[in-house]
Amino acid sequence: MEPEKDYININRASWNKQVDIHLKSDFYKQEEFLAGKNTLNPIDLEVLGDVTGKKILHLQCHFGQDSISLARLGASVTGVDLSDKAIETATQLARDLGADAKFICCDLYSLPDFLDDDFDIVFTSYGTIGWLPDLDRWAAIVSRYLKPGGHFAFAEFHPFVWMFDNKFREIEYRYFTSEAIVEVLSGSYADRYADVELQHVSWNHALSEVISSLLKAGLALETFREFDYSPYNCFDETVEVAPGKFRITRLGDKIPMTYTLSARKP
Repeated sequence: MEPEKDYININRASWNKQVDIHLKSDFYKQEEFLAGKNTLNPIDLEVLGDVTGKKILHLQCHFGQDSISLARLGASVTGVDLSDKAIETATQLARDLGADAKFICCDLYSLPDFLDDDFDIVFTSYGTIGWLPDLDRWAAIVSRYLKPGGHFAFAEFHPFVWMFDNKFREIEYRYFTSEAIVEVLSGSYADRYADVELQHVSWNHALSEVISSLLKAGLALETFREFDYSPYNCFDETVEVAPGKFRITRLGDKIPMTYTLSARKP
């Protein structure tokens, strides 16, 4: 089967391989998290707003650190992810920590087969939409699960970043969505020296595509911000210019690296 058609199984296998690596990595700082550290960064907290007492659906939640952090802030959280190993880990962590968070394992597009509910906030962040081929279907899922008056909080890496090769030496990919990008890479973004080979199938999505898909789904855009740094050291050739702010060494503050948007369901 062609990778583009089998992307769900290929990407699930890749993320399953990464769970144990990420749990042990300095990137995720699992010991600090277990001791009470909140993993949400200032960019996230700004776009989320006050989550106290809110029902939150967290899409593509990986192994649940941010979901449980939301619960620690007073929210009731449902996390969703493709990786069964990640969801098993997240479920156990929530149980061990007594967090008000539950988790569902499924492909995002099939979520209506597993969940019938609505939420005050739908949230997703960093490296999520690139695993999805169709943003109209994604936005429809977001809208489906928002209560009237509920808001979508989104933080993501800027599509400009995904145009570059891994060393940020040259433009390698189109800004606009086209065919699937199929890669086989060694190591993980959380541990570049991990002894693992990963196959990924992903897609680039322009900002116009993101915003248009949400508008088409009936949501009203409320805020949009771009940032000249990443809150995570997950790229090659980076320098920390301030605590929790990373830029590409050779590009400095010349390019956008992340963005946020919020949209409301009427």
